[in-house]
Amino acid sequence: MDQSKSVPTGEAARNTNTAPTKNIVDTMIGAGNLTTFASAVNAAGLTNELAAKGPFTVFAPTEEAFKKLPAGAYDNLLKDVGKLKAVLSYHVVSGYFAARDVKAGDSMTLQGSPLTAAVSSSHVRVNGAQVIKTDIVATNGIVHAIDAVILPKNWQLLAAAA
Repeated sequence: MDQSKSVPTGEAARNTNTAPTKNIVDTMIGAGNLTTFASAVNAAGLTNELAAKGPFTVFAPTEEAFKKLPAGAYDNLLKDVGKLKAVLSYHVVSGYFAARDVKAGDSMTLQGSPLTAAVSSSHVRVNGAQVIKTDIVATNGIVHAIDAVILPKNWQLLAAAA
């Protein structure tokens, strides 16, 4: 056996644990508390876009963040694929930004409107939403879990009509 091509077992195991093996969408599903966002990405037809080469930085709202929306707002959003796609694309920035690389100020989203980051020594916020879990690494980018669904300025998600 050619020794130059063999890898010690311990090293092989260590390498498989450090390198990401899933794209952004599969990484969000695997994270457990980002499945509503991942499902919405699928419903909006953005799965292939977010599975592409990238890199992308996604600020993904948690399950709890979606529960904070007005009653019926998420269901209404699912019925309007164009608006759903715009809202979800607003959570994505082109490029790879680990939490330590996020700078205060505006960053252009895939939706086409800027989101505003505020950075301190203790936390990162985007449009007021706090990043609660950072640096979930994927093969084509990175995901940060946030505690609210964010929207471009002057946008609202309305509750369902009674």
